[in-house]
Amino acid sequence: MSVPQTQGGLEEDARLTALFLWTLQSTNGEAASSNGANESEEDETDDEDEGETPPKGKAKGYTLVFDVVRRFAQPLGIDLPRWEDRIIKNEKGVVRLIPVSERAKQLFGEKGIRPVVEEIESSKIDTGQLLLPGLEEFAASLNPKKARGKRVKFAVDDPSDIDVSATILDRVHAAMLLQSGGQSNALRKFIKAEIERGPDFLRLANALTALCPKGSEEKRFLDAMLLAVPR
Repeated sequence: MSVPQTQGGLEEDARLTALFLWTLQSTNGEAASSNGANESEEDETDDEDEGETPPKGKAKGYTLVFDVVRRFAQPLGIDLPRWEDRIIKNEKGVVRLIPVSERAKQLFGEKGIRPVVEEIESSKIDTGQLLLPGLEEFAASLNPKKARGKRVKFAVDDPSDIDVSATILDRVHAAMLLQSGGQSNALRKFIKAEIERGPDFLRLANALTALCPKGSEEKRFLDAMLLAVPR
């Protein structure tokens, strides 16, 4: 199933991510959840619910209350359930944008980054056709019937409907992970192929770095990745 595209060529997940970050920026965090997790990587305060074991540490990632996300997503036809556990997590009415650092296994799979690096470095690869192995594993692992006796999150009715091809956002995130993993040769080849394909990769990367809060891990990853772009 194809991911709906905007006129600018960016898919639904890219629009959702950009709007999520823009909403945080435009509201100065006022639309964030009450736990203040819109910059949770710098906030070590744990949420403790009565009767629940407190987590070892608050999960990273920016958060918005679900109603806020729903209000900007629905008019644009963004299907939130389709992106659950791929780029967002919905828990107790709070939507968390999954950080790039948590997507490595999802994008590269159980075998890790090395096989993808070897594929990029050893072939004349069109990254638009690159099937990141982790996405197939992710789709295969989805179970719309959540564990019995536990709170049910929204979920995709049929995991086979998940598009396992890499979106532009997936490829930007993969490039960020190549950079953070020190895979400079693969990163340069990856970016070169993206630039040859068209402007969407750099357009999205530049938009995201402008929207990410200063000093955040995401912005550091993006800025460092963009330094590898040929001048």
